[in-house]
Amino acid sequence: MDGLLPSLVTELLKQLGSFAAQQALQELLLLVGVDEEIENLQYNFKMVQAMLNKFEERRLRDDAVKLWYDKLEDAYYMIDDVLDTWETAKIKLQIPKEEGEKAAHSNAPAPPEKKMKKVWSSFPSPSCCFRQVDNVSVRHEVGHKIKKLNVTLANILQGKQEFGIDLNSQPERVERLEITSFVDVSKIVGRNEYKDDPLNNLLGVGSQQESNPLVISLVGVGGIGKSTVAKLAYNDSKVRDHFQKLMWVSVSDPFDQCKVAKAIIQELAPTHESLNNTTTTLQALLCIVCDLIKDKKFFLVFDDVWAKDVPKESEKWEPFKDALTHGAQGSRILVTTRNKDAAHMMGSTKTHIINLGNLFVDDCWLIIRKIAFIDENIDQHKDLEPLGRQLADKCHGLPLAAKLIGGYMHEKRIKEQWEKVLESSLWDLEDVEKGLLGPLLLSYYELSSVEKQCFLFCAIFPKDHVINRFELIIHWMAQGYINSKGNREMEDIAEEYFEKLAMSSFFQDFEKDENDGRIKSCKMHDIVHDFAQSLTKDVCFTIEGKEEVKIDFKRARQLSLIVKETFSESIYEAKNLRTLFLHSHVHSEFNMHKSKSFDHFRCLRTLILVGPFTKLPDAVENLIHLRCFHMYGNVKIEELPETLCNLCNLQTLNIDNGAYIKKLPQGMGKLINLRQLRIDTSWHGGHTIKFPNGIGKLTCLRTLSQFYISGKDDKEGCKLGELKNLNQLRGSFKMHGLGNVVDVGEAQNAQLKKKIHLHNLVLNFLGEGQFLQEEELKEEDEESRRRMESDVAVLNALEPPSHLEKLSITRVMSTTVYTDWMTSLTNLKSLNIDGCSQLECLPPLGKLPLLKELEIWGAPNVKKLGDEFLGIESENKSKKDDCHIINIFPNLRVLKISYMKNCEEWIGMGGKREEVEEEKDSGLVSVSHPIIKIMPRLESLTIKGCHKLKCLPDYLRTTPLQKLFISKCPILKQRCKTERGDYLPIISHIPRINLR
Repeated sequence: MDGLLPSLVTELLKQLGSFAAQQALQELLLLVGVDEEIENLQYNFKMVQAMLNKFEERRLRDDAVKLWYDKLEDAYYMIDDVLDTWETAKIKLQIPKEEGEKAAHSNAPAPPEKKMKKVWSSFPSPSCCFRQVDNVSVRHEVGHKIKKLNVTLANILQGKQEFGIDLNSQPERVERLEITSFVDVSKIVGRNEYKDDPLNNLLGVGSQQESNPLVISLVGVGGIGKSTVAKLAYNDSKVRDHFQKLMWVSVSDPFDQCKVAKAIIQELAPTHESLNNTTTTLQALLCIVCDLIKDKKFFLVFDDVWAKDVPKESEKWEPFKDALTHGAQGSRILVTTRNKDAAHMMGSTKTHIINLGNLFVDDCWLIIRKIAFIDENIDQHKDLEPLGRQLADKCHGLPLAAKLIGGYMHEKRIKEQWEKVLESSLWDLEDVEKGLLGPLLLSYYELSSVEKQCFLFCAIFPKDHVINRFELIIHWMAQGYINSKGNREMEDIAEEYFEKLAMSSFFQDFEKDENDGRIKSCKMHDIVHDFAQSLTKDVCFTIEGKEEVKIDFKRARQLSLIVKETFSESIYEAKNLRTLFLHSHVHSEFNMHKSKSFDHFRCLRTLILVGPFTKLPDAVENLIHLRCFHMYGNVKIEELPETLCNLCNLQTLNIDNGAYIKKLPQGMGKLINLRQLRIDTSWHGGHTIKFPNGIGKLTCLRTLSQFYISGKDDKEGCKLGELKNLNQLRGSFKMHGLGNVVDVGEAQNAQLKKKIHLHNLVLNFLGEGQFLQEEELKEEDEESRRRMESDVAVLNALEPPSHLEKLSITRVMSTTVYTDWMTSLTNLKSLNIDGCSQLECLPPLGKLPLLKELEIWGAPNVKKLGDEFLGIESENKSKKDDCHIINIFPNLRVLKISYMKNCEEWIGMGGKREEVEEEKDSGLVSVSHPIIKIMPRLESLTIKGCHKLKCLPDYLRTTPLQKLFISKCPILKQRCKTERGDYLPIISHIPRINLR
């Protein structure tokens, strides 16, 4: 490069006059020097981040510091954008150019003056002197941005003195703690005395003269525990027995009439068609409510009702009051609210308003103690109790404040730490809600800088929003909050941040997965949400697009925008926007092609579409920083543009509109940083989604929810072998179209066995929505024979990882689904065999040691269930070892057998129906030795649509069955009826028997 640069300069001087030559030289030096400037900028980025962390607390105390801090924060995000632009250019160099793509498309220089363009055209490509990025236009753009940023940073740092900023001052040091588990405060403290008041009002007989429904209100400040008391009443067994219908509806602010009406319907009839956006007017929704509650005694909780403008709000509530009178006499409504005006507005009389008082200091201390010390004996820390009681006094009787303090003091065991908290000046700041800002700030400042960013992101969600844990983590990753550490996955690191926020009581109302106990979703308390919004009020906005807004959007980084036909032009000022939730109304005509969104919002990291959008503009490729793109189920886009594949930073592509999407772009293989490709087909329209070839290049994929294999004649479609290198896949994985595979080698090449992070696998041999009638499959048909031979060979070659927990095998066209690997799945807990119409016998499933749930659906050619199903081999039955015990289905809890319409027998051991000897009462079956124990933990048995089935195995009598459901099995039903039923002795011990 040292030899090349002078020659370039000499050539410039020959072609141009001195002034033009100086300009050209400056441009050239700028282009060549970008690599070094990037290194300096990366250092400045870390320095700015450190300064932001250092002065964050002071910005809340000092308005002057806040002005300086905001400028520095804006510069921080501008630096991040420039560094990301540079990294993006480096990533694009890794992506092979598609055949036929013109090199000039990405490498053509774009200097501002035509004369300069002529100069560049006379030289050989200067890329030989560029170390990392050879795209001249990118180097030019980045070079000039760095030049401006250096000036901006210099001005900010020079102005620190006028703002009273001392960079050498030391911030208050806070000891960091490592969180390893959650705290579950299972018992309510200090509220039992209030529980009886609403209960007495709810269960009272009342008079014919009282209003119907009677409205009772719980009134108290935020964080006092109104919702907790309401839940105590709502879940009381006497209440649940007293009312025919119970409903819990969160109202919050702002009050959305249609949303609340739909919430009521959701509680009354969760599958009602009006919930699918088919009914949009309030009148129609309330008519449905009237029908659902007519002549029924109901109990309805309206949680968190507001009344900022009583006359206006009261008018909005009137239609609800009229509709709810259709319930039976004695119906009740319980309202929780922060002020008495709202209680009166809702119809509560003075005698039916319950004012919730503050907790006593002892109660607050009990809450703090339970969370701070978990299972430890408090007697071991007697020296901390006096300090703890002083902290309890500072909670002003608010349970939420006590929970926050308890979370903050978790694992702090040194007396000086507790004294330091008591002496903190944070208690003196103005309150978000009296008594709460101090505890909130203490917990907030305990967080790391990354954890703070993660928490503040949640301000974008509306109040009372159900936050999906995994989606929240994806958002955090998209914003760049999560950095990889060694070999640790970003998702795992983000999980720890989520746990810390949950531990600190920033989240609540957790819903957990029934299988693994992990949190699936949560909410934020209104006060905590207000606190997050107060800290982000200059950068996070929710806007109704039709409104004329007087907001300075220049600092906006998060925006939830609700649009109809258009939105205010002033929103385009949000050039630095990083998150956009774009909501379109049901009958909207908003056209993204006509809007200039993708020309202006070029810094976006997250884009969420909600509403009936029909097409995504090609201009989406302008969003080079985009990490997360999410289309909700009501988005009507059928095809994504090819330009989407130019977004090489994209990490997450969530497609929830499985009912509409038809194909993925052909260039998907260019999305080399994609980690999550999720397609939700729960509302699937019955069509196959076409996957292109090239998916195998996406080796960063962690989640691939659906995978569609194209037919043999589809040259552009995706083949099974593409899976070979996708060994980082985890979670659930559904494969469709396996019946299209004709080459068994391709199935072996998929190397499913190496996908060791998968725990749930679906092997579907027909694409979803395709159905092959039994009469179409005849043995003499050559294609049918080929398919039957191919399916069993492919299934055998698709050996899954041995630790798989869930497996579903669907629509295999073969007489058997037994494979060499099936009994090696020793960790399998759930197995589903579905729609295998040619299946003649079941595999030896009884050998699976951990299997808990087994469902067999649609196997019309299976004529009996016998020893082969149990997995009992003839050589085992002939052994004479008295001490040998064979466990068959040792952990099976749930068994479902459906639509095996030609199955006639389900027999016991050795082909005999009754072969239980003396050991039967102890649950053991002895057949010429060894001792065999069958289904010793079976709890639920469902038999449906087995029209010819006429017998049950005798070993069922020794199982601990709690539930037996038999439907559409006329012969079996008759033989199981009470009094004269042949099989009554076998099933008489089962508490719940349902015969239909």
